Amino acid sequence: MNINGRARVFGDDVNTDYIISSRRKRETIDESRLREYLFEAIDPSFAASLLPDDVLVGGANFGCGSAMEVAVTVIQSAGIRAVVAQSFARSFFRNAINNGLMVVECDTSSITEGNRLELEIDGSSVTVRDPDRQLAFTGASIPPLMQAILAAGGLVGFLRGGGRFEQGG
Repeated sequence: MNINGRARVFGDDVNTDYIISSRRKRETIDESRLREYLFEAIDPSFAASLLPDDVLVGGANFGCGSAMEVAVTVIQSAGIRAVVAQSFARSFFRNAINNGLMVVECDTSSITEGNRLELEIDGSSVTVRDPDRQLAFTGASIPPLMQAILAAGGLVGFLRGGGRFEQGG
């Protein structure tokens, strides 16, 4: 799987209320309506500036705060297929995988706004490249079960397609 897009860079501790405001979530949780408010607390013009396949880039603890999965689904509704960050809040990470949003943990400190990124997922290995600056970052490996869930478009698709969780012994 390969994902290519323009980097949209945020810093550390991107709270889910920065992704989509609690005020907006009280009005509706329909992600197709919420996507126009994506990151409005940080940059009111952000949603309108998105291009197809932009890649979100964060620092440490991306997606902290509320565990509401609408923070993930509104990102997807806006056309974003991947988030790359130094680290993720566990609930955001689980919600992303369960909804089929690619999340990659790697060093993001030298990625800047607007850089062209290429994400290459080959088996469990992940490489994030900035071809214009000839940089490459190795992402945390993706276990086979997570790969299968992502390939199915999320947990529901995985289970509908006959996916199973093996019993450990």
